[in-house]
Amino acid sequence: MGKQSLDTLADRVAELIVNAQRVVVFTGAGVSTESGVPDFRSPGGIWERFDPADFTYQTLMSSPESRRKWWRIFQERGLTTEAEPNQAHLAIAELDKLGKLDCVITQNVDNLHQKAGLPDDKVFELHGNARWVICLSCGKRYPLEQIRARLDEGEEIPACESCQGMLKPNIVLFGEMLPGEVFEEAARRSRKADLFIVIGSTLIVYPAADMPIYAVDSGAKLVIINLSPTPMDNQAAVLIRAKAGEVMPKVIQRVRERVSGL
Repeated sequence: MGKQSLDTLADRVAELIVNAQRVVVFTGAGVSTESGVPDFRSPGGIWERFDPADFTYQTLMSSPESRRKWWRIFQERGLTTEAEPNQAHLAIAELDKLGKLDCVITQNVDNLHQKAGLPDDKVFELHGNARWVICLSCGKRYPLEQIRARLDEGEEIPACESCQGMLKPNIVLFGEMLPGEVFEEAARRSRKADLFIVIGSTLIVYPAADMPIYAVDSGAKLVIINLSPTPMDNQAAVLIRAKAGEVMPKVIQRVRERVSGL
C-alpha cells in the first residue's frame, strides 16, 4: 500500500462517496471468503475436487452423470447458503441506509448482501442465486433446502414435481448466457454511476468485468479494494490492497461522520 496508511486511503474513499450522486458497488468472491464461502478457484475450492469441464451448461444438459455430480456438490454443502454476512457486507448495507448507494452488482451467488439487509431490488446478481432451484421446462422455483431434503432422502437427480422437467440450481454455469434483463439493468446503472467501487473481484471474469469499464468510460471515478492485482488498477482513483472486511468498516465510519456533519 506504499506510504499511504489504510486510514488515509479509507478517508479518501469516504470523501469520494460523500461527494458522489450515484455510487455503484461491484462485488466478487473476495467479499465473501471472509464469511467462509470458498472461492471456486482457490486452494480447497470446488474446482480442486471437481473438474470444471463436468459443469458446463452443455454437459449438464446432456449428461445424467454430470447432473449427479452437480447435485452431490449441493448435498455436500459445497455451495453454502448457511454463511453469514461479514463486516464488508454489513458496511455496504449501511451505505444504503445512509442514502449513498445506488445499487450493488455482484458476481456472487451466496445471497449475503440480502442477508446483510439490502433489499432485493438493490442487488443485481449477474450469476444467479444459489438459494433457488428452477425447472428448465415449466419455470417453477424451489428453495434449495427443499431439494436438499430430497437429496438427503436418497434422490440422486431430482426432477420437477409438477412436470418432471430437469431441475437446475439458479446460478449461471460455464457456457450459459447471463440473465439478460439483470445484465442490461446492471450495465445501465454502471454507465450512470459517478463513483464505481470494486470490492473483492479480480475483474477477469467476463462479461461481468465489463461493468467497471462501462462506468469508467462514462466518466465515473473508480475505487478498487482487492487483495490481488486487477487489469484496471492503473485507472483507479484509489487502490487498496487489503481485506474488504478490514477496509469497509473504516470507510463507513468516515462516511457517517461526514454525513452527520453536513
